[in-house]
Amino acid sequence: MSFDLQPTLKGELIELRPLTSADWQDLFAVAADPLIWEQHPEGNRYKEDVFKVFVHEALESGGAFVIIDKKNQQIIGSTRFYGYDPEKSEIEIGWTFLARKYWGGHYNRELKQLMLAHAFMFVENVVFYVGQNNIRSQRATEKIGGIKSGMVEKTYGNRPPSLNVRYVIKRPKID
Repeated sequence: MSFDLQPTLKGELIELRPLTSADWQDLFAVAADPLIWEQHPEGNRYKEDVFKVFVHEALESGGAFVIIDKKNQQIIGSTRFYGYDPEKSEIEIGWTFLARKYWGGHYNRELKQLMLAHAFMFVENVVFYVGQNNIRSQRATEKIGGIKSGMVEKTYGNRPPSLNVRYVIKRPKID
């Protein structure tokens, strides 16, 4: 069974559906907040020209989603599956951002639970890469069970490589 990188996933609070080019305006309205990106290695992603590159790459990845608040049907962020490696039984979850109104708890937790449940139908390991200075996202990854497993250099946009903390969540064993 091959990994479906863009299913529609529904929880109590949110729905994830595949990102389309028609989502540009609503998604940029969320991403244009500089505080979302202040700890990110690509801290200028709130700028339209930089965000256009991000969305273009997201569409090309074949694994990007918009996050929709089920109460008001508004786009509140984006996330992505990336780098599926069947030999390592691994996939990455990343490029996640949420409008600040949705920070700090239930929305990110449900988002990651939906994605992890889907991923664990196909792989044993889900990895996350978080900028070494992005303490907020490191804490959020640890809250959902991410275990640090080293440092990795990653490149964002046209910036020089930066150090990222690598986290892993392993598929729970069924007794």
